[in-house]
Amino acid sequence: MELKLVLQVVGFMLGLLYLWLEYKADIRLWLVGLVMPLVHGTLYFLSGLYADFAMNVYYLLASLYGYWAWKVLHRSAKSGGRIVRVPLRLWPLLAVAYAGIHAAIWWVLVRFTNSTVPFWDAMTTAMSIVGMWMLSRKYLEQWGVWFFVNAITVGLYFYKEIPLTASLYVIYLAMSVAGYLRWRRVMRCGQA
Repeated sequence: MELKLVLQVVGFMLGLLYLWLEYKADIRLWLVGLVMPLVHGTLYFLSGLYADFAMNVYYLLASLYGYWAWKVLHRSAKSGGRIVRVPLRLWPLLAVAYAGIHAAIWWVLVRFTNSTVPFWDAMTTAMSIVGMWMLSRKYLEQWGVWFFVNAITVGLYFYKEIPLTASLYVIYLAMSVAGYLRWRRVMRCGQA
């Protein structure tokens, strides 16, 4: 079996598990998040998606931080580890962070790689960086970020001929909506 196909199958299974744990707001999602970047990172490198490859280094580090944040930080915070909304004052900072990250990644891809999709690769990567940070803070709106990331990624991965992984992102896209609705319900009940 071709290595890219094996990586897609393993990544697909890990991705489903990760998504289910995220949907349930289960801290074990961060443990799966320590393994998944190794699989997906290799796949993306082999597919010439260099920003997505680099993103998986960030995902590995973000999973360590996310686990710590959910285990320690949220327990001592005012929210008590509950799902919360993004404070209004934070939105402009998130937008500026996204724009700066997108521009920097795009520049690196154009200048130093043979990427055929630098704008889109940089976009999904920058949005994912912001989305992962929002997830680590248990912000409800992180699901909206993932909705856009997943929608763009589906097309990008079909274009780059990694259809099984693209199919995983179709599921992620649907789960972005389901996750938002569940987290909003849980947030209103004051749980998680």
